[in-house]
Amino acid sequence: MATSLVTTCVQVIMGDNTKTPVTNGRIVEDVEENNGYLPYPKGFATAAIHVAQEPEQWNALAVVPPIVMSTTYKQFSPANPKKYEYGRSGNPTRNILEQILAALEGGKHGICYSSGLGAITAVVGALEIGDHVICGDDVYGGTNRLFNNVAKSFGITTSFVDLTHLENIRNAIQPNTKLVWLETPTNPILKIVDIRSISDFAKKHNLLVAVDNTFLTPYLQRPLELGADIVAHSLTKYMNGHSDVVMGAVIVNDEKLHSKMRFIQNAMGIVPSPFDCYQVSRSLKTLAIRMKQHSASSLTLAKYLETHPKVTKVIHPGLVSHPQHELFKQQTSGHSGMISFYIRGGLKESEKFLSNLKLFTLAESLGGYESLAELPSVMTHASVPKEDREKLGITDSLIRLSVGLEDVEDLIQDVNEALAIV
Repeated sequence: MATSLVTTCVQVIMGDNTKTPVTNGRIVEDVEENNGYLPYPKGFATAAIHVAQEPEQWNALAVVPPIVMSTTYKQFSPANPKKYEYGRSGNPTRNILEQILAALEGGKHGICYSSGLGAITAVVGALEIGDHVICGDDVYGGTNRLFNNVAKSFGITTSFVDLTHLENIRNAIQPNTKLVWLETPTNPILKIVDIRSISDFAKKHNLLVAVDNTFLTPYLQRPLELGADIVAHSLTKYMNGHSDVVMGAVIVNDEKLHSKMRFIQNAMGIVPSPFDCYQVSRSLKTLAIRMKQHSASSLTLAKYLETHPKVTKVIHPGLVSHPQHELFKQQTSGHSGMISFYIRGGLKESEKFLSNLKLFTLAESLGGYESLAELPSVMTHASVPKEDREKLGITDSLIRLSVGLEDVEDLIQDVNEALAIV
């Protein structure tokens, strides 16, 4: 396993005499108890602020890296550029963001794309006609649609299975299977998938494992250290955290895989703008403190919802009632702001609850500083076939919340008042 780049960054900043022991890519000296979870990665915030930020790389010695908007670059002679030649093929602002992302995930290479789905499209683009994918049955609706409809038209087939049971993967493997795609926690049922067990199993069968880490970010979960080959992100969500950028990324360690993903980035042209890259680089500097607040507030609200008579079930991996709570503690440092719960009743009750929220905004997406609420069955997961939604439990009474950074007491009051009207 490669040494964590977060640890490397800390050692560089603190000096060569740093001899702190590392376990699973995390500094473990003087680690405080984290309620049974893995410790938060020390040095994470330091890496987010300092990686690729050296003022010496810019002529003006700018402390904040500039936004380079140029689409083309002067060459010394034909086909002899200094470093960059064309904006789609490379950009200094984008390159900085990619270095930061790789460091935070404990990986070697980050590659940015124009959206989260663009990142998944790039992974699909690395496959060949006739290949087979095993995908989790409970994933983002756009992911389901991409594999189920678009990839199929290019001769790539997909089996959707419950990845919480390893036997389901064993039964789904075909001679042409090349990739296992998973989310953990899943969206929106928040099931927990054992990354290490699946990665160990996949390696025995020469399968790539890709983990969508959007819901937790590398601050709370680091799939590469658990054996995954690819980590994917919708940077639109927690990584940016301000609901003003659409972008995606993948992080890898393997050199051949990196070359392929980099080629696809350029060949498909699914690149983000320099300004958006600047925005995400800025946002990553506060990711650690934001995720701590999201985590604490969502657990407080989840515990409150468990006591409410108009709520039949609450799904939050940090609750002891979650069926994979112990596994979750073994592979993460905690949960984000995501909560799913079933309201007593059906579509009518769900609509009434959602329309009476005042602080929670009824909107798709998640991971911003503002709290959002939605009804997956008719919003984010409407493209999932109805029979599949019903099988998964994505009913008209399932509400998904993205708990933001407001005072949690105000959020509890908002939910309580909306439930009172139902």
